[in-house]
Order: sequence, then C-alpha cells, then structure tokens
Amino acid sequence: MDAVTWRYGGQVLHERDRTGDDPWEQVDAEALTQAVRAQAGRPVAGIDDMAAYLARQVSDAAHREVLGPLLDGQGACGVVVRRGAVLASWGDPTRAEMAYSATKSVLSLVAGVAFDDGALRLDEPVSESVDLPEFGTAHGRAITWRHLLGQTSQWEGELWSKPTWVDAQSTREGTESAGGPPGAGWAYNDVRVNLTALALTVLFGRALPDVLRERVMTPVGASDGWSWHGYENSVVDIDGTEVPVVSGGAHWGGGLWISALDLARVGTLCLRGGAWRERQVLSRRWIEELWTPCLVKPEYGLSWWLNDHGTVWPRAPRTGRCARGNGGNHLLWVDPARDLVIASRWGAEVERLLAEVSSSVPPRM
Repeated sequence: MDAVTWRYGGQVLHERDRTGDDPWEQVDAEALTQAVRAQAGRPVAGIDDMAAYLARQVSDAAHREVLGPLLDGQGACGVVVRRGAVLASWGDPTRAEMAYSATKSVLSLVAGVAFDDGALRLDEPVSESVDLPEFGTAHGRAITWRHLLGQTSQWEGELWSKPTWVDAQSTREGTESAGGPPGAGWAYNDVRVNLTALALTVLFGRALPDVLRERVMTPVGASDGWSWHGYENSVVDIDGTEVPVVSGGAHWGGGLWISALDLARVGTLCLRGGAWRERQVLSRRWIEELWTPCLVKPEYGLSWWLNDHGTVWPRAPRTGRCARGNGGNHLLWVDPARDLVIASRWGAEVERLLAEVSSSVPPRM
C-alpha cells in the first residue's frame, strides 16, 4: 500500500513554491498517511459500467437518453498537494476520469479568459456580446454573464433536445422562483450550464477545449491526457463552420475527462490567485469573483462551491472552496488558509477525507 500511496510523493507542480517554505512543515505525516490510505480503500461501487451507473444515479423520469460519450471508472485515486508539492497520492492520479459537475468550475476558468481579454463583462447582458435566440426574449435579454455562471439565470427552454424542467437536481437545493426574473433564484441545472457553454463558444468563435488548452492547461504544465466532450447533437454554426459545444457536466454524458494530477494543477492555479510561476494565467480579480458568494445562494460563487458557513461540507474547514461532481465522488478542494489542494476521484466518504487531511495540515499562522 505504501508504494501506491507515495508513488507520486514529492512531485512538484509549482516550482516557485519549493524555493520557500517546506511543504511538510508541521504536517502530521502519520495522520495524513492514514487518511489517504483509508480513502484508497473506499472506492465507489459500480463505476466499471458507466452507462448503468449513470442510469442509477440520475433520478429524472424522462429524457434519460445519454447524448454524449461515457468513460468507465477505474477506482479511487487522488493527490494531496501543499505549497505546490505532492505530499501523498493514491491509486493512479495520472488516469483521466469523468469529472461530472466539477466540469462547471473549469468552464468558469474559460469564462475568466474572456473576462481578462475584455470580451466578457459579468454584469452586462449576454445578448450584448452574443447573438443567440435563447437571449432574444424579454427574459433572455435580462440574463447577464454573472447570472449564467452563478446559476441564477432562471432561463426556461430546451437545448440539445433537453428541456430545463427535466433536470431533477434543480429542485433538490434550488431557490428558484418559477417565472421569476434572472438573479432572483438559484438552481443547479445542467441545461442552463450547457447554455453557458454555448454562449461562451459563440463569444470565442471557437471550441472551448482549444481555449482551455492554450490559455490554461498548457501554461500550468498539464498532461495531454485530458479531453472535453459535448453531445452528438451539440454543435453551433459559426461563420459557416460547425463548431462542437461541450457540456458542463455528465448528466447526459460528455463533460470534462481529466486526471487527479491535472485537476490539482487547476486547483493550485486558483490557490495562487491565477498565477503560475512567473506568469499570470488568469487575473487575481477573476479568482476573487469565482469565490464571491452568490446573493441568493451564499455557498455558491461563480460555478464554485464555498464552505464559508460549513454548509457544503460541515466537517471540513470553512476556508475551503471546491469543484465537485456526482455528490463529491469527484472533488477538487482548495484551502488557501492551509496552502492545500486535494483532488479525489471515485472515492466515497470524501467529507471524511477532507476533515482528516485538513486536521493533519495546520493553517498558516
């Protein structure tokens, strides 16, 4: 077990950090070892047949047909990174897995590229920069980029043959007001997130995976093993060319497929305020916007979950922010107070992992 647990220990994701403080300073190594070893022994069951797993997980009564590709899971894996260095790993953290709704948080990084380029203004109506019929109605013209990224657009319609009402997860945690204006209610709705991906594709005039690769993943030294998928019917015509549109989750297949190590690089980038070594990949302002609480859903920012009040993970530190998918079976945890990043894939009881690892790593004084 130790050979598996520590195989990637000591790998440096962010070299500049190693010139400063020791990543192991004041870390309870024994407690950390026990925590990651336990997580390696808590794999989520049934993921070797993703089609059957997805059918069991999603409770929608209609529109269950999967439109995008699926990737069978291969067991629990992950990494713990502190001060830019891998302290521990389990499973194979270089193996790409479906990210489910953690994809949404990565989509927000692509939006950050447009923000930094001056092409996207958060509180400006989307219709002012994107010509799409979904934003041509009275309701649609009032939707801003902040509404889209914060899941408060309250848009109703159909996209890629999936209507907004079919997404059952909207009603589990939502505060939306039926027929209400944008910004008045929140709902976790994959159709609306897919609308965000469509709008961003039109805004850039190119496929979002290309933007992500060039502007984020290559600068942070990510592997070439990640990919981002849409549906068989999710394309948009841009100047006479059909451009694929990715999905913001795996509710109907597709989404981001990425390894724990590459996900940890994304988390480290956010932890560093958008900087990677000497390069400002994303602006610090954008990272601050990602982690600004939504007025009608304080535990949510711009497609990132915020644990400020202990609502998301009660046993975890309130200084953490996270991207999460499939109920936390896919998790990217970022804790600036501890200079800590945790990426966990296909592991159950992830809140226990967060609590135990966090207790072994003291916050900065």
